Amino acid sequence: MTLKCDFHIHTVFSDGNVWPTVRVDEAYREGLDAISITDHIDYRPHSKDIPGSRNRSYEIAQSTAMSRGVILIRGAEITRNMPPGHFNAIFLSDVDELDKPEYMDVFHAAMAQNAFIFWNHPHWARQQPDNTLWLPEHTQLLEQGIMQGIEVVNGSYSPEAHRWCLEKKLTMFGNSDVHAPMQVFAPGKHRTMTLVFARDKTPEAVYEALKEQRTAVYFNEYIIGAEIHLKELFENAVEINVTKTDNMASVTFKNKSDLEFHLRKTSHDERLTYFRNYNLYPYIIKPQSTQTITVRMNDGIESGDVNFIVENLLVEPETGMKYTVGI
Repeated sequence: MTLKCDFHIHTVFSDGNVWPTVRVDEAYREGLDAISITDHIDYRPHSKDIPGSRNRSYEIAQSTAMSRGVILIRGAEITRNMPPGHFNAIFLSDVDELDKPEYMDVFHAAMAQNAFIFWNHPHWARQQPDNTLWLPEHTQLLEQGIMQGIEVVNGSYSPEAHRWCLEKKLTMFGNSDVHAPMQVFAPGKHRTMTLVFARDKTPEAVYEALKEQRTAVYFNEYIIGAEIHLKELFENAVEINVTKTDNMASVTFKNKSDLEFHLRKTSHDERLTYFRNYNLYPYIIKPQSTQTITVRMNDGIESGDVNFIVENLLVEPETGMKYTVGI
């Protein structure tokens, strides 16, 4: 199953501006499957007005989440200067146990609860104003098994984070980091989210998928991830059929998903002519649509390969996914 998730959101129990149940209602309205409320452990500007345990936002939202069918995962944000920066710990059992002065003690307390920990917004200009750098502290966290993922998108796309996830076998995340009330999106628009390829819709299945790096990031019209997952997503979303008559072939794309795909032709046998009007702009397969392109087979050629890049499926930093349809 492809689950739509947001693992980085805030409420009034840290520096957010909404009550915890509102976050559940927003997720339900948008069709999300799972969220984690990740209020800051170290930064609680409303604490004089809203005191209490760091578990309260989860406790308040839990019954609403159950009634809405939204998976609610207990989480928290570990908020430290660079290095190492901000991290989220999710699948916690007790956030109060993470209230410690030394960041390594916080990480170890989270690991003792079998939490999943990922690095937030490594490209955040406030902490890394000139370059997005991997520092010795991050190597230490990686080698100790503490850092298990990175936000590839938080506000904007980080090609460095995308590359690190591929190289170091870390789970990719894209989250909203929302503090204010979530906007109401126009049709076809959406918040940044993490797509989790899970065996079923349960917290246990989400946790297992994160451990196995079975995620992708859905940001604007882009989906960002490892090629093995994006190719399978594309092939399950789009049914491709080829019919041939004499020197012509028709390639029909039946898009069964709510996603759109941007195709641009690449190097190919010059005796095949296709996407003739799309040299400057991509050919867009619209959501829930069936579209057909015509391929002309010239100079007596009877078969060949239609090669293209799916430009909005980024399988490497700023690099679209190559794909071939044989005719």
